[in-house]
Amino acid sequence: MEGMEYLYVPGLPELVPLEIGLTLMANKGPSSPNIIDLLDWQDFPDHYIMVLQRPSPCLSVFKLLESCGNIFEERFARYVMRQVIEAAETCCRRGVFHRDIKLENLIVNTHTMDVTLIDFGCGNLFHETEYHTFSGTEMYCPPEFFETGKYLARPATVYSLGVLLYTMVCGYMPDYTDREKMQHWLWYLPSLSCECSHLINACLHPDPSERIQLEQILLHDWFTITASDMEDERPVLIMQEELISQAC
Repeated sequence: MEGMEYLYVPGLPELVPLEIGLTLMANKGPSSPNIIDLLDWQDFPDHYIMVLQRPSPCLSVFKLLESCGNIFEERFARYVMRQVIEAAETCCRRGVFHRDIKLENLIVNTHTMDVTLIDFGCGNLFHETEYHTFSGTEMYCPPEFFETGKYLARPATVYSLGVLLYTMVCGYMPDYTDREKMQHWLWYLPSLSCECSHLINACLHPDPSERIQLEQILLHDWFTITASDMEDERPVLIMQEELISQAC
C-alpha cells in the first residue's frame, strides 16, 4: 500500500504493515490479558484487515468513565492504572512504543474486570534515542515535543499515563495552570489523597528529567497499599461493576 510503513517481524516470511507488526511484537512471549491479541490478518494491495480478540462483554474506559459521572474513586482508578502500567511496561520491554495510551484505547471486560490496551495504529518501534515526530492524541502529547520538537519514549509514556490518571480522578483534562504548578511540585487537589496528587505531579512534570521513571510508578506510595486497604478495595470494585452493568 502506497505510503504505508512495513515492518519485519522475526519468524514471519515477509514484511507486514507496521500496526500489525507492533501488535504481534507486543504479544511475543507470555500472554498478557492487558494487551489486545491479534488472531489473524490479511494484507491487500490497498488496505489490510486485522482480526482482533474482543472481550465479551466489554466497554471502553472512556464510556465507563462517562457512566460513572466522569470520575472514578481513587481505589478503582488505581485498579485500572495498575493494569495499564503493566501493559505499557510490557510493550516497551518487547520493543513497542504504543504512543497513544488514552481512555478510548482501553477496554474493560465487564465480567473479569481485565483492562486491555488496544490500537497500535499510532505506534512505532521502541528505541532509547529521541523521536522527532509525534503520532497520537494531542492532549496526551508530552510538552517537551511542543517546546523542542523531540521526546523520549519512556518519559512520553509516563506523561500519557499521568494524563490518564488525572482525567479519571479529576473528571477533566489537565490545563496550563495545572502544569505551571507541577513545574514547582505544587499541584494538589483537596479531594485526592496526598499520594495520588504526588503521583500525578510526578507523571506530569513539564521537565521529562524530573518525571518519575516508568518502572518506578508501581513502586510509588499510591500503589503500596496496606492489607486493610486491599480489603476495602473489593466493595468499591463491586460498586463499579454495578455501574458497568447499567452502562452495558
